[in-house]
Amino acid sequence: MKNDISALNIVAPVTGTVIPIQEVSDEVFSKKLMGDGLGINPTEGKIVSPIKGEVVLVAQTKHAIGIKNENGVELLIHLGIDTVELNGKPFEINIKEGDQVEVGQYLGSMNLDMIKEAGKENTVIVAITNSANILKSIDFNLGHIEVNNDMAILNLTVHKKVKSKSSNYSELANNIIDNVGGKENINNVIHCITRLRFYLKDESKANDSTISNLDGVIDIAKSAGQYQVVIGPAVGDVFDEVVKILGIDSENNDVEKVDTSNMSTGEKIKNGINSFIGIITGSMAPIIGILSASGIIKGMMSLMVSFHWMSPTGNANLILTAMSDAVFYFLPILIGFNAAKRMGGNPTLCAVIGGVIAYPTIIAATGKNLNILSIGNFNFPYVSYTYSIFPMILAAWIATKMEKKLKQIIPSFLQALINPMIIILVVSAITLLATGPIITWAAFSLASGIQALLSINTAIFGAIIDGFYQVLVIFGLHWGIVPLFVNDFATIGHSYLFAIVSITMVGQGGAALAVAMKTKNKSLKSLGYAAAISAFCGVTEPAIYGINLRYKKTFICANIGSAVGGFIIGLLHVNMWSIAGSIIGLPSFINPKGIDGSFYGAVLATIAALAVAFILTYVWGFNDQMQASNKREKPVNPGKVVSKAV
Repeated sequence: MKNDISALNIVAPVTGTVIPIQEVSDEVFSKKLMGDGLGINPTEGKIVSPIKGEVVLVAQTKHAIGIKNENGVELLIHLGIDTVELNGKPFEINIKEGDQVEVGQYLGSMNLDMIKEAGKENTVIVAITNSANILKSIDFNLGHIEVNNDMAILNLTVHKKVKSKSSNYSELANNIIDNVGGKENINNVIHCITRLRFYLKDESKANDSTISNLDGVIDIAKSAGQYQVVIGPAVGDVFDEVVKILGIDSENNDVEKVDTSNMSTGEKIKNGINSFIGIITGSMAPIIGILSASGIIKGMMSLMVSFHWMSPTGNANLILTAMSDAVFYFLPILIGFNAAKRMGGNPTLCAVIGGVIAYPTIIAATGKNLNILSIGNFNFPYVSYTYSIFPMILAAWIATKMEKKLKQIIPSFLQALINPMIIILVVSAITLLATGPIITWAAFSLASGIQALLSINTAIFGAIIDGFYQVLVIFGLHWGIVPLFVNDFATIGHSYLFAIVSITMVGQGGAALAVAMKTKNKSLKSLGYAAAISAFCGVTEPAIYGINLRYKKTFICANIGSAVGGFIIGLLHVNMWSIAGSIIGLPSFINPKGIDGSFYGAVLATIAALAVAFILTYVWGFNDQMQASNKREKPVNPGKVVSKAV
C-alpha cells in the first residue's frame, strides 16, 4: 500500500528556548517512550494550542494537555517535570476535554516562579504520542522562540487506517493483571499521567518480558515498592478497566488501605515499617529544601560575623536570624500540617495543635524549668518543642484517628464546632503531658547514641558510610536515614552524621564533571556539566541517574572519592551546624561561635572527594567507547502516596 506524505505545521505553545527532546531531564520523554517531539524552556507562562483539534486530555492536576487533530496526530503538552506533585497549583487551564481548539488559541497559564520555588523544572514538552505510526521526521530550529510563532514542521506518513495499540483497554487490563501474578498478587494499584503503579505481594510472580511486549505497554519499571507499567496517554482508560476487574474504588484508592489480612507476619511487619517510614518522610520531605535554604543563611551569617562583616547584635543579624530560624522555631506547625495531609487527616487542625506546643509562652516556661503540674513527687515539666519532629507526628496521628471516630459519634450539624474543640483539648494535653516529653527525651537519647557510635572509629565509619550511601539512594533507602540527622539538628543543634553524608554529593559531582570534560559527545558534555553543577548545589539525581550509574565504573569512582572524603571528615571529627550539603553548603560547617577546625576539615574533605572522583573517572572510569546502559528510574519518596513521575 502506498503511503500519503503530508506535513503539519505546529506553533510554539509558550515563549522560550527550544531544545531537543533528548535533552529533557525525564527519561520517559528523553528516551521517546511517549513519542518523538521537543522541549521548550519557557520564559513566560502563557500557553496556547500548537495545532487545531479536539482536546482529548486535561490531567486532573492540570499539568498535561492532550490534543488530537482531524488527521489523527496526537500531541501531549506536558507542563514541567514532575509537576504532578504540585496538584495543579501553578496552573490555570481554560479548556476541558471535548473542546475544539484553534491554532494559537489561549489554553491557560503556568506560574513559572511557583514551579521553580517548589524545586521543579518548568520545561514544557511537546510529544507526538503516536509518532511511531504517523511521523516520518521533525524539522525545527533550536533557540529562542515566541509563543504562537512557527516552531516545527511534522513530516507525516499517514496510513489509510491506523489501529491504536491500546484500543481494547479491557483486554489489555486483563493481560496486565494476569501477568503481574493475578488479582490475588495485587495489594493495590494507583496511576499517574502515564503509568499504572502496582503494589504487589510478590514482584517475582510478575512476567516482565510478557508485560513489556503487550500491545499498549511502553515499558516497565520497578521502584520503591511499586511495579510500574508505562502505558502513556491511555493510562486513565486502562486504569478504569483494571479497577473494575479488581473491584477497587478508584475515587478512594489509597496505598495506605492495603489489605494485610492475607499477609504473613513478615509481610505485615515489612508493610508496617514502610508505612511508618512513609509517614515520617512524607511529613518532612516538603520542608527539607526549606531547611537547607535556612541552613545556608545560618552558615553565611556565621561567616559574616566571623570576619566582622556583620555585628552579632545589629539589626541585620536580628532580621537574618528570624529568616533562618523561622522554619525551625515553627517546625511543629509545619510537621503537623504535612503529617495530617500524609495520613488523610485535617492539616489545618494539626497545624493549630503544632502552634499550641510551640506557643511562645510555653517555650518561655521551659526556659524557667517550670512544671505543668505535679502529682505527688512526680512532675510534668514544660518541654521545648521548637525544632521538634516526632512529638508532632504522633500528635497528628492521634488527631487523625480521633477525628474519624468523632465523625461516627457526633451529629453532623455539630461536627464543625465540637470535633475541633475536643481534638485540640485532648491531643494538646496528651502531647504536653505525656507523649511529647517521652518522645523528646527518646530523641535526645537517639542523637546521643549516634554521636557515641560515631566516636568509636569515626574515620572508618565515615569511609564506609560515604562509600555506600549513594547505593542506598539508588534504591530509595536513604529516606530511612534522613530522620536521623534531622533529629540531630532538632535536638542538639549539629550533626556529625550529616557532615559525613554531605560529602557524597561532591563525589558524584566530581565524577560527572570528569565525564563532561573528557567526552567529545556534545549532548553528554552538556548533561555532564549540568549534572555536576546540580550535585555541587546539593542535588545529585541528575549526576547519578543521568551519567554515573549508566557507566558503572563512573559510579564506582564517585563512591571511592566520597569514601576518601568521608574518611577525612571522620578523622578530623568535622561537625556541621545546619542542613545544607555539598559545596554550596560549606558555610554550614562554620561553628556559630566562630570558624574552627570543622570548616577547614570540610574544605579539605571536599577537595579530596572532588579530586579523587574526578581523577579516577578521567583516567579509568570513563571513555567515549563505553556503552551506556539504560537510565535507571529515580526512586519515589516513600512519603508520597500518589506517584509523582510524569
